[in-house]
Amino acid sequence: MGMQSALHAIFPPQCIGCGELVDRDFALCGTCWREAHFITGLVCDSCGVPLPGDGDGSVEQCDDCLKTARPWTRGRAAVMYEGTGRKLVLSLKHGDRAELARPAASWMAQAGAPLKLDGMIVAPVPLHRWRLLKRRYNQSALLAQGVADAMGLVHCPDLLMRVRATETQDGKGVDQRFANIAQAIRMSPRQMHRVEGKPVLLIDDVMTSGATLSACAEACMAVGAASVSTLVLARVAKLP
Repeated sequence: MGMQSALHAIFPPQCIGCGELVDRDFALCGTCWREAHFITGLVCDSCGVPLPGDGDGSVEQCDDCLKTARPWTRGRAAVMYEGTGRKLVLSLKHGDRAELARPAASWMAQAGAPLKLDGMIVAPVPLHRWRLLKRRYNQSALLAQGVADAMGLVHCPDLLMRVRATETQDGKGVDQRFANIAQAIRMSPRQMHRVEGKPVLLIDDVMTSGATLSACAEACMAVGAASVSTLVLARVAKLP
């Protein structure tokens, strides 16, 4: 019996969503898989939300992205922020389950394949140092590392910095979200030289209004990034 088989005999693989036994590590059981609304087919090219129909090959955008100009070029998301997708995001973000970043990053890399460009730099949405101290890890940085590894790209975990502690975006409307994040994110002076003329792929766990990703994209474009794309684990379809 190999080492992996021996470990599975003692610690059988469990569903990352509910803990039920499954046949391999980092997998979902049938129920959690059905409740994980993976985004496939026709999507908004700016944020990755699924769109009705099959499309004709032209670039499509959702109503939110038509109404709100995005400072980034293209965007994708792996799952909808509901069901299993929401459960996994909350577990990764607040449940001290950093191991979930591994399968999540794999899903994101598949969804983000159309965004890949030569020389692209992968960077996470930053946490303020006080929140990082409390949470002990930046879930977006864990996802960014996994995405970079899976896509064969360079990861720069400290490309951006959050210079002002912001309130949580939960419960805020669109305008409040943009106001809350204004002037809070800047390019790290130590990493500024890496961005000029290079495409950047921004990574976050969830996109709701796009306010935080907008602030990050603007910081990258301000120092000469060739382009900015966004890739998130989960997309909220509509604000309440």
